[in-house]
Parts: sequence; C-alpha cells; structure tokens
Amino acid sequence: MNKRERIKIVFLYGVFICYILLLIKILLVSRISYSGPRSINLIPFYSIKEYIYSNSATIKRFAFGNVIGNIAIFIPLGAYLSLFKNDKKVITNLLFIFIVSLFVEIIQGLLSIGALDIDDIILNCLGGLIGILGYKFLLFILRDEKKVHTAITILSAIGLPLILFYLFMGRMRF
Repeated sequence: MNKRERIKIVFLYGVFICYILLLIKILLVSRISYSGPRSINLIPFYSIKEYIYSNSATIKRFAFGNVIGNIAIFIPLGAYLSLFKNDKKVITNLLFIFIVSLFVEIIQGLLSIGALDIDDIILNCLGGLIGILGYKFLLFILRDEKKVHTAITILSAIGLPLILFYLFMGRMRF
C-alpha cells in the first residue's frame, strides 16, 4: 500500500468516526433534555400509518422529516460497512445495521430519551440497505474496488463539512 492509499484510508476512517459521533449526538445526546413520557411502539408501520392519516399539517411535516431522517441517517453506515468489511454480503451488513438500530432504540426507550419505535428500526434498516446497494451500484458501474474507494472518498470529502457543522455547531431538533 502506497502513501496515497494510506492517506485515503486514514481519511475515510476519520470521516467514519465523525459520522459515528454524529449518530450518537443525533440519536442519543441531543435527546437527553427530552422529559416526556416513555413511548414504546412494537407494531410495525403503526407510527407511519398515524403520520399518513393525520389531518394536522404540523404532524405531516414532522412525519416527513422523521421518516426521511431515519432513512438518511443510516445510508452512510451501509456504505461504510460495505467499504470497510471484507464480508460484502448484503444480509450480513444489514443484520449489523439492524442490531445497531435496535440497540439505539432500546437505549432511547430505557432512558426515556426518545421513543422505542419498531418503525424507526425498519426505516433505519431501509437507509442502511440503500447505502449497501449504493456501494454495490458503484461497484457495478465502476467495476473496480479501488475506484469505488476513491468515489466514496470524494463523497466523504463533500459530506465531511456537513457532518462537522452538525456535530459541533448545529442544533438538533429531532
């Protein structure tokens, strides 16, 4: 491995660490001030159905942000898992994403810092799957693992300022 490849790997791991810190901030730390009642939903698609059938514009706006946010926040995890792990199987990476999402939801439920919601796990897994399939798509198009690494490095370089902004200066209102 030459010096350029080592720098690229160190950069990718650095961005990945920043992303993990952002996940922790969004999913756990930013919710610590939440002092509402403990909310648990174990019925798949119940919350999403409630959002869809609501007559309130405020709830629909919140729902859209919640659904899209839960998907979007796990897309990078799917891509990075595919990038870093030797086992590139979709099901293995998706299982890891499921476990991470389940762990986060259990912590939120136990500490009353959000809602333990099966729909969040489903949406997080969908986001992770999009990231995994995005990686596979890049591999199919570029047909070379090194080119995929370069493409993800470029995407990471573009996304890093956003991650750092939200990590250190952005106020989370999820």
